[in-house]
Amino acid sequence: MEYIRSAVAEEPDGCFFCEALAKDDDEVTLILARGEQAFVILNAYPYNPGHLMVATNRHVGELEELTPEEMVDAGALLQRSIRALRESSDPDGFNVGMNLGRVAGAGVPGHLHWHVVPRWNGDANFMPVVGETKVLPELLSETYARLKPLFG
Repeated sequence: MEYIRSAVAEEPDGCFFCEALAKDDDEVTLILARGEQAFVILNAYPYNPGHLMVATNRHVGELEELTPEEMVDAGALLQRSIRALRESSDPDGFNVGMNLGRVAGAGVPGHLHWHVVPRWNGDANFMPVVGETKVLPELLSETYARLKPLFG
């Protein structure tokens, strides 16, 4: 355990969630909606078309440090996101979740965020395994244009 605990990964410089929030161009930053305590942003490296994230406005990395207001606003935006994706894309299901800590897969461990990934029957194909690449049938700009009006 001493060896495992000593292998601490370094935090990357800056936070793209905080940087996106600070900019005044939601289309460029792919922000779909801004709430009082949280916001919705498309994932720039999506697993599937429509893969988005709900992140807190505050830069905080521990779930237990969130305020009740942050939890409520993030929860409401998660519901709103699923509604928008259902209406725009008619997926067969969703993966919704978060990775807490780098070892759990968090790419940005210092800023809490939930992933919402729409899923369709048969959406997994051989390309990630054989071709070591992911094929997406839609450009990010097209996904943004399709979803943005549904966030009002």
